[in-house]
Amino acid sequence: MLNNVRVILSHTSHPGNIGAAARAMKTMGLSRLYLINPRFFPDAQAAAMAAGADDILAKAVVCATLDEALQGAVFVAGMSARVRDISQEVLAPREAMPLVMQQAQQPVALLFGTEMSGLTNDELARCQLMVRIPVNPDFSSLNLAAAVQLVSYELRLAAGQGDCGAPEVNPASAEHVEGFFRQLEETLVEIEFLNGKHPTKLMHKLRRLYARARLEPEEVNILRGILTLTTQYHGQLKRDVSNVQSD
Repeated sequence: MLNNVRVILSHTSHPGNIGAAARAMKTMGLSRLYLINPRFFPDAQAAAMAAGADDILAKAVVCATLDEALQGAVFVAGMSARVRDISQEVLAPREAMPLVMQQAQQPVALLFGTEMSGLTNDELARCQLMVRIPVNPDFSSLNLAAAVQLVSYELRLAAGQGDCGAPEVNPASAEHVEGFFRQLEETLVEIEFLNGKHPTKLMHKLRRLYARARLEPEEVNILRGILTLTTQYHGQLKRDVSNVQSD
């Protein structure tokens, strides 16, 4: 459904921002860029800032009016950094983008205004939703491409494409982990770290510690190998001490 999302930049004055916005879009899987009366486009600076997103610039639709850019769109979310004296719903991107994706079976639009002043009130009046990025109130200046990047990221999450590709966790079985804990307790008693008569309290804390680690089978085997060598080393140490004392 991301193919149904248009990013519309209105009256962009700096061509580098167009290229940077195209790059931001491509990293998040968006491809449909619309430009309303850009001051400079096409432009070499836009191509340079696109950094590999030249295909998006090549397919960009340049429009003379907002009506032309919105033709066929069923839902429009307007981006605004300024507090407006208008009664319109205002949401942060994380709240707003799921609403956008709900409508994205058909064309929808994310509308960004000019760098200096943002969207006009007339442009915002064409939007069903106003979106404001919750920035630092003492320094609220946000580059146009950065705003496109942030909103596109939230849109990608809302589209269910937020998988970072992390490897799947393969947790050890309960009996595998219990075998480790039995060996751990025996080893700690053997080296006199644990009081063999009252091991329960400390062992409960150790269980909680390892539970947070979500041990995998190979990790359990590594830990049990360490315990085995610890026991062997401690036994050899005791025999060496005993031999010294007998001499």
